[in-house]
Amino acid sequence: MDTPSPPPHPGYTAAVASPSTPTPHPERRPTPPAFSSPVSTRFSPQRPLYEQPPLSSSRTPSSLSSGDGAQTGSNPVSQFSTPPGPPVFSSPLRPAAVPFRTSPATPQPVPFSSGSSLPTSSPPLYTNGSYELPVHHAAGVDESSFESPYVLFSAHKVLKHKKLANVPSLGFGALVSPGREIAPGPEVVQRDPHRCQNCGAYANLYSEILIGSGQWQCVICKKLNGSDGEYIAPSKEDLRHWPELLSSAIDYVQTGNKRPGYIPVSDSRMTAPIFLVIDECLDEAHLQHLQGSLHAFVDSLPPTTRIGIITYGRTVSVYDFSEGSMASADVLPGDKSPSQESIKALIYGTGVYLSPIHASLPVAHTIFSSLRPYKLKLPEASRDRCLGTAVEVALAIIQGPSAEMSRGIIKRPGGNCRILVCAGGPNTYGPGSVPHSFNHPNYAYMERKAMKWMEHVGQEAHRHDTVVDILCAGTCPVRVPILQPLAKSSGGVLILHDDFGEAFGVNLQRASIRAAGSHGLFEIRCSDDILVTQVIGPGEEAPADVHETFKNDSSFCIQMHSVEETQTFTLSMETKGDIKNDHVYFQFVVRYSNVYQADISRVITVRLRTVDSVSAYLGSIQEDVAAVLIAKRTLLHARTASDAVDMRLTVDERVKDIAVKFGSQLPKSKLYRFPKELSSLPENLFHLRRGPLLGNIVGHEDERSVLRNLFLHASFDLSLRMLAPRCLMHREGGTFEELPAYDLAMQSNAAVVLDHGTDVFIWLGAELAAQEGKSAAALAACRTLAEELTENRFPAPRILAFKEGSSQARYFVSRLIPAHKDPPYEQEARFPQLRTLTPEQRTKLKSSFLHFDDYSFCEWMRSLKLVPPEPS
Repeated sequence: MDTPSPPPHPGYTAAVASPSTPTPHPERRPTPPAFSSPVSTRFSPQRPLYEQPPLSSSRTPSSLSSGDGAQTGSNPVSQFSTPPGPPVFSSPLRPAAVPFRTSPATPQPVPFSSGSSLPTSSPPLYTNGSYELPVHHAAGVDESSFESPYVLFSAHKVLKHKKLANVPSLGFGALVSPGREIAPGPEVVQRDPHRCQNCGAYANLYSEILIGSGQWQCVICKKLNGSDGEYIAPSKEDLRHWPELLSSAIDYVQTGNKRPGYIPVSDSRMTAPIFLVIDECLDEAHLQHLQGSLHAFVDSLPPTTRIGIITYGRTVSVYDFSEGSMASADVLPGDKSPSQESIKALIYGTGVYLSPIHASLPVAHTIFSSLRPYKLKLPEASRDRCLGTAVEVALAIIQGPSAEMSRGIIKRPGGNCRILVCAGGPNTYGPGSVPHSFNHPNYAYMERKAMKWMEHVGQEAHRHDTVVDILCAGTCPVRVPILQPLAKSSGGVLILHDDFGEAFGVNLQRASIRAAGSHGLFEIRCSDDILVTQVIGPGEEAPADVHETFKNDSSFCIQMHSVEETQTFTLSMETKGDIKNDHVYFQFVVRYSNVYQADISRVITVRLRTVDSVSAYLGSIQEDVAAVLIAKRTLLHARTASDAVDMRLTVDERVKDIAVKFGSQLPKSKLYRFPKELSSLPENLFHLRRGPLLGNIVGHEDERSVLRNLFLHASFDLSLRMLAPRCLMHREGGTFEELPAYDLAMQSNAAVVLDHGTDVFIWLGAELAAQEGKSAAALAACRTLAEELTENRFPAPRILAFKEGSSQARYFVSRLIPAHKDPPYEQEARFPQLRTLTPEQRTKLKSSFLHFDDYSFCEWMRSLKLVPPEPS
């Protein structure tokens, strides 16, 4: 029996319930009783994910039990009841921090790369004044050991000579994570900062101060500024109570009229609403996995969290929490954007579409349990899904009444609101959709139109402080190029999963808590000697009217899509000319509203020493940071499969050029020796060119596209793991030994964990797997280690386990450098653990490898006319 409709708000016309049946109000649809599956179902995610040409390929398998006895990933589900219980997670689900992505650009002179090239003018040139000052300077600052937790430079020193400093193959730059949370955090100051009236830079620990007058000299433009008498002191020691003169990172907090001086410490960080937008076109096995993940998700939310639930197929169902324990939904058509009348009827009606979880948890569980599997006999890719309309409806409800129509004060929610889309297939119906078939004569045009529409909706979401994360799963192609602009332009992420099971459930929870703030602006200021040539990161160049400018302000300002803990900006820099000063300065400022609604200005100041000596410069290079910077600049241009091939050749040329510019030529030979200070850099770049980011070991180009976008915004730690895997061998007693990521680690009596960022592999040698007790203990230890390594990682990686010789083991083997073809002396030099093996074990290991044509690292270096560097 239909629930009677509440009367619409006076003055508004009715909404349309379906394309064919107009009614005076959105249709009220009681949810049918939950289904029960009498047959034991088992979901096998090993079928091809992309079955439709030209997208044919195979998805990598999800974490299931391999047929050879090694248990992998989440526990297999043998019988589902109603409602299905939460999936069994092998470790507690905890709050996590996250990473992000971007796309290509051109560098001149400061293009901000986040999907388009943004031309910017060169910073204005001005003369640095010089003063003779009786000064204060912060004592005890040792730049040689100084590391900011927010900024990682590719080198701790800067070359004074422009020609060598600007060698593009090596480059110079920094990774900046301005929203990162650390313990203990930066100094907190609740007052206005002192800023340079000429260029806008902030007073800092490197500022020289005239203690008699309280004036301070700006480190960026060298101009003198007053401090309103605050820096007047009898001696320089008396200035040490000013935090900004002692610490490299300061948070200036402005609480304004939002209860000055009060910052809550309760669950208010979770008060921003979360809308779940759920695909209802799923087959039974997929749906049951999804139900388990959704049940676990709502159980994990803090009680004050407001939640909304929308499902979509051919129509959009908005669930109403006002009916007590009964789940009911208002239904809107999916073939077009919601009309103003229908939105007004929803907002001003009696329905409650966003409700605190403590009041609506039983209803949420009822809604999830009563979702039904798709009944029509249509292929997954051909089902009508109005994903775009569903997101529009969620946005409209989150925004609520506009300010001029509101009957009361609309309070701004803390932090970013979040829409979590759980998608099992492409958007094929309504706005932003594409045809079911790639053979449609107008497909290319409709795809471009859909991408533009999705980007527009994402920008609207960003304008209203709402982030859209799209979590895809299953075996159906989701048309990544169409969905990616929606996630990216709103500040969210798009993630592909093999199924809706464990990894999906963990990511759902981690995505919901990763927001740190909104209204973010990121400012970059450098000494006049330094030019920022390119910025890659989660944002876009800020228009002039959103930030204050000073008369000689040379800063570059970026409007951030959202402020997340592990977002990272990649900065490429050059020197404008030969540097005469002994130091160069960098100041990074992020201004945003935090989750407690306080306005924060985080100021990070770094000073680097300049040197004449090339060897001193090379010795200061941070190889891992340099490798990540090179990889991000390279991947920015790998938009297609053919681009990726070109970029592999670019990596080859880059490595050769570094050796020619900074290495040495062997006597009476055309071979060059790589500089010993950079011995690990070429190996990291070898991993880049053959791994999932540029190589062919991941099945489909859409998957590689998602990985690249994730990598471009990822934190340094996750980026490094995605670039170069970490290999750990299990030892007796549950300890682990870290080894180079070479295939020589595949020893038959060992268990190995390989952490590759978005995937963690556990490999059991056949000899070990045959010993039941030992293999179970080793597998448990490896699984525990994998969970500890990734407990705060976003996206949560797949954890796959398999034994030697199994079909799945190829995913592990393909990510290791094939060193088994190298002569024994080179193997031992790069993999010293081999010396602990007996001659019989060495022979057995050698005979276990199959021949294939891939270069080893040493063979690749020699093919470039280079001598492989000595291992560090």
